[in-house]
Amino acid sequence: MKLSVVILNYNVRYFLEQCLISVQKAIENCEAEIIVVDNDSKDGSCEMVKTLFPAVTLIENKANVGFSKANNQAVAVAKGEYVCILNPDTAVSEDSFTEAIKYSEKTNNIGALGVYLMDGTGNFLPESKRNLPTPKVSLLKLLGFTQKYYANHLLENSSGKAEVLVGAYMLLKRSVYNEVGGFDEDYFMYGEDIDLSYKITKAGYQNHYLGNTTVLHYKGESTQKNAVYFERFYGAMQIFYKKHFNKSVLLESSVSAGVALAKKTHKIFPEKKIKKSTTLARSYFFTENIELLEKLASKTATVFQMVSKNMHSQIVLTDSLLVFDAEYISYKEIFKLMKQLKGKGNVFRIRPSGCNFIIGSDQSDEKGGVVVF
Repeated sequence: MKLSVVILNYNVRYFLEQCLISVQKAIENCEAEIIVVDNDSKDGSCEMVKTLFPAVTLIENKANVGFSKANNQAVAVAKGEYVCILNPDTAVSEDSFTEAIKYSEKTNNIGALGVYLMDGTGNFLPESKRNLPTPKVSLLKLLGFTQKYYANHLLENSSGKAEVLVGAYMLLKRSVYNEVGGFDEDYFMYGEDIDLSYKITKAGYQNHYLGNTTVLHYKGESTQKNAVYFERFYGAMQIFYKKHFNKSVLLESSVSAGVALAKKTHKIFPEKKIKKSTTLARSYFFTENIELLEKLASKTATVFQMVSKNMHSQIVLTDSLLVFDAEYISYKEIFKLMKQLKGKGNVFRIRPSGCNFIIGSDQSDEKGGVVVF
């Protein structure tokens, strides 16, 4: 078997459904399996998987065992030559896995591979490619200086070496994953991907970033720098430095002082939320299914104009609600349109193939929402 796609789920039933639909489409021409690990969700996620995706291997944990342990559980039963660690609040392009495997197979000494991650507004997520967070770089990030934290030497659409990747999408050989011991279970929900990336490079491999295929990730790296964020970041970095750097009183004191300063700075200069547009001038549905359009219009009390995927260039699409029917237009095409139409006051929603809901997110630090119709 060529590929095992591993998805850890926790109470995101509708996002998981879309993720699975997109993954199934992307592995149609690949010998692959899908493994879902559920960390004791209470929202019907497991029932949905059993009913709609009987071919998926489902591991049902009776407690939330965290990110690291759950993914390690899945990889332990995986059969693929490659494994892809994938978040449930993602949707993948139809070529995501084939392009990633093709790149990996032609790249010598490759460790893990990350791809272009985009949020629900069509914007690139910089955590797709990062540098090693040394104590100095981490302190600067806590204070809002992210230039050295992200791998800005690589353009978004280019490809090349990147020291640290994000756990929302990481593809690597299962043998490499097992060689470095997988995710470190001392981490619960932050820092695991940094640690794994670093262990891979310490083992002599080189991590890479691939910018020619896109994955939609609704919940990007949080930009809400509240007290909880700082404590989680500090806690994860403490574990990381203790394991991989020469830990000293000076280092721990410096990081602790940096966290305190960042908290204080945030209180004095709180981050301003970008105001969302409260009024959308028009609503468009990219579909050829009139019945579907009428159902959604009735549920949302919205007047939709049907749009052909070949006609959108002839319409001025600004300050509009844009709903994409993934049964009519591919995810690759949807992502291309989102990139083209971002920053113009537009709001994006997707109706996954065969589903009675639309899904989307208007800020990268929010989980997003679902409308069932």
